[in-house]
Amino acid sequence: MGKQKHAKKQRQQQQQRSRRGFYGSEEEEERNEVIVPSSEEEVEKKTDNEEEEEGNEDEEEDQSTECPSKFSLYQESVQSPKGDISYLQKFFLMYVGGRLPLHLQEDFCGTALLSAEWLRSDSRRTAVGVDLDLEALTWSLENNVNKIGADGYSRISLFHGDVLQPKAAKLVKYKIQDDMKNMTLDDCEGRSLETESATEVGTGDPITDEPVKENSMLPPRDIVCAFNYSCCCLQKRRDLVLYFKHVLDTLSSRGGIFVMDVYGGTSSEHGLRLQRRFPNFTYIWEQAEFDIIHRTTRISLHYNLRKQQRKIRHAFSYSWRLWSLPEIKDCLEEAGFKSVHFWIRQMPDTREVRNSEGFGVGRDVKYEEVSTFEQQDAWNAYIVGVTN
Repeated sequence: MGKQKHAKKQRQQQQQRSRRGFYGSEEEEERNEVIVPSSEEEVEKKTDNEEEEEGNEDEEEDQSTECPSKFSLYQESVQSPKGDISYLQKFFLMYVGGRLPLHLQEDFCGTALLSAEWLRSDSRRTAVGVDLDLEALTWSLENNVNKIGADGYSRISLFHGDVLQPKAAKLVKYKIQDDMKNMTLDDCEGRSLETESATEVGTGDPITDEPVKENSMLPPRDIVCAFNYSCCCLQKRRDLVLYFKHVLDTLSSRGGIFVMDVYGGTSSEHGLRLQRRFPNFTYIWEQAEFDIIHRTTRISLHYNLRKQQRKIRHAFSYSWRLWSLPEIKDCLEEAGFKSVHFWIRQMPDTREVRNSEGFGVGRDVKYEEVSTFEQQDAWNAYIVGVTN
């Protein structure tokens, strides 16, 4: 039991800078619909009633139904890769132009769902993912990368490491062939990612290679992104600036963009407990009280599974600093980005949405580039840093 608790604690620590989510997924071309607001008592009462009803409905079902992975639950409830990619392409063509973006880096990638989706639509595309959570990266190889196509494994490189020390990240792969030597990021970069033949993945434990020496041999990235509010895990200004400098070094000298997202509004600065129902589970987002001195809070994601009649409490937990838009702009400019652009979307007022049907409110509202924006109850923003 002691070993299990220690392992659980280690996984939670790893997740502090792994993939993270907030408001929930939308239609494929949209992002981040507002969560259903409610007091803690209301949510607990509603959840208990739902479980009682669902328990009655599922009495005759097999209680040994396999529990879905927390990563698959996260992808369904939080992420919307097609919507993100649509905006990434739009931003690149608008602020860089002259060529199609082909090379993507997804920092804090977790299960690299966005990277996998990026590779699907064009066989010339490559992707690099970096994350601290080795379990999530391994799950990605087994459940996302393997669905890309025959050449999927040759066009994506997943690295286990800290975005603040990218050169020390280790390539994650499977033991597949005896002649596959330890390979660093440098070794990977010497090959043509677009034309290399596919490698068949076999069984075996996931392994990581020797520390990466240099990052220069990979194709320079056209786009680097950090989504699901991942930069909120960097709580010191010097760390945020350092991360942005690493991003700038990764982007192509021909021009490139960095895109991150952040949320805000008056509702983001106090304790909240919110929920959304999906066909097979209920997703609960919980925010602890907000510290106005340090601008920090703790986020926990919970799942109530219907068929299995069980709860996954604290499936993901994060300690966040909620950065303001001027702070992020100043840090990007200090790191060396030439221009910074804000695209903001007002979200439905959390004080007015009282049930899960509220998720559809504002679905047609698009992100728009703004130079000024009056404070609202809730909003989401893309921040775009441009190199040239």
